[in-house]
Amino acid sequence: MSQTDTRPPITPPAPGPAPKSGRRLRIALAVSVALNLAVAGLAVGALLRDGPPHSRADLGLGPLSEALTREDRRALRDGFLQRHPDIRGDRKAMRADFAALLAVLRADPFDPAALDAALAAIAQRNAELLSTGRDLVAERLKAMDSAERTAFADRLERAIPRFGRRGDGEDDRDDD
Repeated sequence: MSQTDTRPPITPPAPGPAPKSGRRLRIALAVSVALNLAVAGLAVGALLRDGPPHSRADLGLGPLSEALTREDRRALRDGFLQRHPDIRGDRKAMRADFAALLAVLRADPFDPAALDAALAAIAQRNAELLSTGRDLVAERLKAMDSAERTAFADRLERAIPRFGRRGDGEDDRDDD
């Protein structure tokens, strides 16, 4: 703070037990974030499987993954395994990260800093894996010739409208 600033310093509230509703909200938020991050883990699994995509979470890239050919997915899987040769170790580490999160969520007293650390560990691991997937897709697209890119663009254009659907036959259009 400068010497000309006359505002009193901001002091954080004294530590004390969090209200129950605040704790429940934090737990609900943590579970929600963890589930979203788990989808990222599923995306890695989708990248490693061979065959047509069965989930919109493929690669974490939505309709882009639907537009990939079987050959594209094979090449991406091979590249992924080349960059992450110990995928079983990665999966074990992911499970350990979630086990740590579960322990934090069940701890009494609840430790918000431990929650932040557990979620950060999960996010970091998923970010690394998804970054690899994104890089591999970009490399694959850059290596395509004009005709291959055009065919990919055509498949992507067809996949985009399907991606917005809820699964119940309706698509996500505004109702105005």
